[in-house]
Amino acid sequence: MFFKVLRVLLVISAVLVGYNASSYLSRSPYAPLIGMFVGAVIGLLILLIEAGLQRYSGQTLVAGVVGLIVGLIVANLVAPAVLSIVKISWYIHIMLVLIFAYLGIVIAVRKMDEIPFLSRMKVRERVDVSYKVLDTSVIIDGRIADIYDAGFIDGILVIPEFVLKELQMIADSHDSIKRNRGRRGLEILKTMQKKIGDNIKIVSEDFPDVREVDAKLIKLTDKLGASLITNDFNLNRVAELQGLKVLNINELANAIKPVVLPGEVMHIYVLKEGKEYDQGVGYLDDGTLVVVENGRKHIGSEIDVVVTSVLQTTAGRMIFTKPRDEVE
Repeated sequence: MFFKVLRVLLVISAVLVGYNASSYLSRSPYAPLIGMFVGAVIGLLILLIEAGLQRYSGQTLVAGVVGLIVGLIVANLVAPAVLSIVKISWYIHIMLVLIFAYLGIVIAVRKMDEIPFLSRMKVRERVDVSYKVLDTSVIIDGRIADIYDAGFIDGILVIPEFVLKELQMIADSHDSIKRNRGRRGLEILKTMQKKIGDNIKIVSEDFPDVREVDAKLIKLTDKLGASLITNDFNLNRVAELQGLKVLNINELANAIKPVVLPGEVMHIYVLKEGKEYDQGVGYLDDGTLVVVENGRKHIGSEIDVVVTSVLQTTAGRMIFTKPRDEVE
């Protein structure tokens, strides 16, 4: 919001400058209108330039500025010598400034890896700063806070404003389940800001020409050169197809689950009846589904079971077992 207000003030200032400057340049009754129009155009051009510069990294921009300064210095050193030989007006001076400024920018940007202080800055940028863009599903899930605290994820967590708007819409939903999920997500963000406030960045970057939040997330992640953290299977696949690095918390959870092999014995509480005849179903502490063959009669009790097989699916892991007394 701050930058939006700043941009509006910039355009208004440019219009006022154009209006005031017109009185010194012409006495025509149309001069103020022309001055205001020119000022507005200049203000909008500055905003377009600013939008274009956002596509480049800070190191590239610094290299360009350094090249520009060096080019201007060289141009002003060379210009007097050239003008003393070629007696032409100040047009030659302007041309020399433009040529050397252009060469300075191009050489600095293209050869920045070979310029010592610029290349060192690039290494620091790559090592020290990494951005992780969060989507709505991973915020509502809540595990991201504990994972970040544990050090499995580092860098700066980026939360787009359009994701916050989606969370707010979910929190205001008439559906009680959705409303609770949305409010849970907002509470988690509030807690994370208190814990790691400096490493959470809320960005106002939006893409008005894109409607879907998922498409906006992909565009923003690509623009920042960041990683996308999500629990959404479809968003995960689409982002990977577009060459983005994706971190899926569900995949992480599956990866760190203890390995279970056939023949192992475990203690399980049989919670309810399974889908197939005479099956019982229970769960491990991490939420893994355990199917107990011939376990219907043990519903409501804790028993020892022997693992017969393990099935890994996109939805998670299923462990098939039999009561220990039947195996023995």
